[in-house]
Amino acid sequence: MIPIRPMMAAILAASFLAAPLHAQEGEGKATIPADLIDDAHVREELAVNEFTAPSIAKIFESLEALAPLPILKFQRDPSAKMPLNRADLAVELGFLIADGFLIVQAGELGKVEAMAADLTRYGKALGAGEKVNRHAASLLESARKQDVPQLKKELAATQKDVELELVSLRDPDLAHLISLGGWARALQVSSSAVATQFSPERAKHVMREDIADYYSAILSGLEPRISERPNFVAMQEILSNLRTEMIVDENPATQERMSSIHAEATKLVDLALQRQQGP
Repeated sequence: MIPIRPMMAAILAASFLAAPLHAQEGEGKATIPADLIDDAHVREELAVNEFTAPSIAKIFESLEALAPLPILKFQRDPSAKMPLNRADLAVELGFLIADGFLIVQAGELGKVEAMAADLTRYGKALGAGEKVNRHAASLLESARKQDVPQLKKELAATQKDVELELVSLRDPDLAHLISLGGWARALQVSSSAVATQFSPERAKHVMREDIADYYSAILSGLEPRISERPNFVAMQEILSNLRTEMIVDENPATQERMSSIHAEATKLVDLALQRQQGP
């Protein structure tokens, strides 16, 4: 690769960030909403490749105006028994990372130790145990210091490092499923918050048809052994419906619509957590 001079690299990077961002090259591929791209996803070659998925950290940043989110209403205890299927492992890891952000936002730092242990289990099962172990140790240290910004950084880095391991394994579907799990969890909790305390301004943070459209396209493009599972087929249909329900250009958001979105998000979560027996 020919080295890029610093000034030219800066110009190219600025041009790249201003341009549409795609999860994969070519026509008809899913487009990642620009505000959900982490800076770390801008690779040396200034491209977003097929392994890149929306950052769960950025998803929660987009919901900061809704804080505090009702985490206690949607507490979830991860199963002590690990899923046997790697797609299920990926989705549930996304849920764990999202739950981490919810725990931190709610100030429930006493729950970080159990969450870090679960992240370690799932990271090891996906082949990224060593890197996740380091982040788990840092999570515990940051919780001890009550360092909330560092906790968020470690959670974001956990997703990133698992993604990089999946790059080496050439398994992009799992990277997308981790991100999908995180968004489904965030949507369930945030839509409940807005339905309970509704305003059109608050609704804007949830009515993201671009995100629903992205994940709908991603699910339809997964390899058949995943995309043809009944729960994933049903999830793709829900995402397609959510994409339509979230359009607000000529159809302003209402509390009733937000309640409907929350109901669909809860179905999406239930389907995402349905495990397949066997690898």
